[in-house]
Amino acid sequence: MTRPRVLSGIQPTGPGAHLGNYLGAVRNWAVMQDENDCFFFIANLHSLTVTPDPAFLRERTRGALAELLAMGLDPARSTVFAQSHVHEHPELAWVLGCLTGFGEASRMTQFKDKGGGSVGFFFYPVLQAADILMYQADAVPVGEDQRQHLELTRDLAQRFNSRYGETFTVPAAYAQRPAARIKDLQEPSRKMSKSIGGNGTIWVLDEPTVLVKKVKSAVTDTGREVRAADDKPGVTNLLTILSTATGKEVTELEKTYDGKGYGDFKADVADALVEMFAPVRERYAELVADPSYLDTVLAEGAAKARAVAVTTMSTVRERIGLLAPQ
Repeated sequence: MTRPRVLSGIQPTGPGAHLGNYLGAVRNWAVMQDENDCFFFIANLHSLTVTPDPAFLRERTRGALAELLAMGLDPARSTVFAQSHVHEHPELAWVLGCLTGFGEASRMTQFKDKGGGSVGFFFYPVLQAADILMYQADAVPVGEDQRQHLELTRDLAQRFNSRYGETFTVPAAYAQRPAARIKDLQEPSRKMSKSIGGNGTIWVLDEPTVLVKKVKSAVTDTGREVRAADDKPGVTNLLTILSTATGKEVTELEKTYDGKGYGDFKADVADALVEMFAPVRERYAELVADPSYLDTVLAEGAAKARAVAVTTMSTVRERIGLLAPQ
């Protein structure tokens, strides 16, 4: 029986993955490997939209791979690769870009919300569509902020298929349990963010002392009650974090801390996170100490990915009328 193909990627930007990335995405990716044909890539071409320092980008590409492996991705069970190692990605993006209306691309909310940006940032959703369609993915795990991009991908797949014949699988959103929305510790009205960072963001690789300090300085609310409520966003966020880290329901945690103050509660949140990330930090340290192994994983992953990409692009070129090289 053919397993459904699932694809997702992560950008090698910022100091690394944060708590929201882990709980909302990567932890689920590790589980997906059991029942799906998974393709996971490090989106270093997408990272160029923020013009990172070249040395930093090289370092973070390996670092992002090490984080993914430390968090549970297995290159023996999944195809794990760097986007730039498969040269067909930008080629397919150009083909799809020629089928994308300017107004259609202009409506992408991430570009609008930032008030503009480079041509690369404007074109970002089309490259993202190419990333997905290249591997004939059946499903893509997406958060709410990426659903519009997935809809564009579906539209482009159907448009190409209608014009040139059935070529691309039209991907669906991956059906997964709704992920907890982890908020910024200092401003719980907004989600935890790589770009904002600061003391409100918990990085997977934070040293325990740093992590504990961030949790203890997290914004709470008036009163001393540990309960989830609209008027207590700070405490609600910490309860959500503790629930996802321990597997206990929020209602159960509310009973546990009935009559207790914020001090004990925050200490337990910090302890749970330190314990959860301890094996990840340990494995990450082992992996980054062996860059040749990481390069081997990327090379083997790129070879597996290119085997699919070459087939896809051969079909695409033939369908659209490009002569094959002799």
